[in-house]
Amino acid sequence: MTAIIGFLNTVFWGYVLIYGLLAVGIYFTLRLKFVQILHFPELFRSVLNAPVEDKSGITPFQALCTSLASRVGTGNLAGVAVALYLGGPGAIFWMWMVALVGMATAYSESTLAQLYKVRDENGQYRGGPAFYIAKGLNAPWAAVLFSLCLILVFGLVFNAVQANSIADAMQGAFGFDKIYVGVALAVLSAVVIFGGISTIARVAEYVVPFMAIAYLLVAIYVLVVNIAEVPAMFALIVKSAFGLEAAGGGIAAAMLNGVKRGLFSNEAGMGSAPNIAAVATPNPHHPSSQGFVQALGVFIDTILICTATAIMILLSHKLAPGSGVTGTPLTQEAMTVHIGAAGRYFIAVAIFFFAFTSIIGNYAYAENAMTYLGANGPTGLTILRLGSLAMVIWGAYESVATVFDAADAVMGLMASINLIAIVLLSGTVAKLTADFLAQRKTGVPRFAAAQYPELAGKIDREIWDEK
Repeated sequence: MTAIIGFLNTVFWGYVLIYGLLAVGIYFTLRLKFVQILHFPELFRSVLNAPVEDKSGITPFQALCTSLASRVGTGNLAGVAVALYLGGPGAIFWMWMVALVGMATAYSESTLAQLYKVRDENGQYRGGPAFYIAKGLNAPWAAVLFSLCLILVFGLVFNAVQANSIADAMQGAFGFDKIYVGVALAVLSAVVIFGGISTIARVAEYVVPFMAIAYLLVAIYVLVVNIAEVPAMFALIVKSAFGLEAAGGGIAAAMLNGVKRGLFSNEAGMGSAPNIAAVATPNPHHPSSQGFVQALGVFIDTILICTATAIMILLSHKLAPGSGVTGTPLTQEAMTVHIGAAGRYFIAVAIFFFAFTSIIGNYAYAENAMTYLGANGPTGLTILRLGSLAMVIWGAYESVATVFDAADAVMGLMASINLIAIVLLSGTVAKLTADFLAQRKTGVPRFAAAQYPELAGKIDREIWDEK
């Protein structure tokens, strides 16, 4: 099994997804005429517009925070350190580039999720890749496969990964026993996830901005204190990206590690964030509006938070290729340089918040997938919730590499299905985008289902025709 899983991961993550995610990002950037860059203010406008009173959905801001809860995890701390260690400072430049094109992918998949959303038996909005695969492509078998992969990876195994990171950090910084950390984390998670997606969204709305702003403020402090070194640091990043700096890892290493870090961190194209994007009530009342919101999520995750970690590491001068110090220990050492002994505790607390919010965000995605499978009754959801909590406790004290590698392989399959789907539906995305931007020039955009006769019978017109 280990050999088979290793082979699948080599195929998916060494070839299919690295090039596939990058190619799809470039494709949508070109097809949508650089919409994420030329219409950058729309990303903020779609989040900051007054929320519409709608008991069926959550606000765009809550959707952004919930997707960030999942996106912003231990990879933003440890993963960036690994990318710098293996690829040198130039990896950060390529991380920025992949985020810029990834914003177009995130926009596209979340726009489709909004378009094909439905109301469940409780009157709540539900949607995501499974819905646009089944309805848009008439491929329910692929939608079922996608949903099963998502539940396994995000609902179960990834929660064990995040719990493991929290337990390690708490034991290293405060000496807490891992099993007690796992139990406490499970209890805390239970309080949130048993409230359903609306409770998760409310918690994320408060916790995510707090943790992101606190982390970015520390990074700004580090920049200000070391302002004299900042121009040289950015010059080093750019030079290393093209192999012009001996201290870098060479252009190949910089590009490979920067691209990987960017793709793994922001989740653009993976098919995860669209599950929460579909639950939102957009303002303006148009699918593209929520697409812009999720493009902003990629920007915040990679351009802001991953960059904050990179800046703190580079300005600490603790990056030493070949030293063996990488991942979380490297980030902790960097913070110790900047804010003294408190740095080690700060990173432990940051890991707790980043990883805990990932657990509740990941669960929200899995609950949406259960809705597509028709297993979202009290029994089905209780089994999913108990399974998620059990994985949190197990993951806190047990780290089985084969299980985590298997999850990567399953996620590779899930992402591949989603990438094929959004490319096949790219004509619809292009039409929606052109419609939104044309209406924006003259006023507030509003989606009119009657103008899309090709979607008849595929979307819920009642949702879109409501005043």
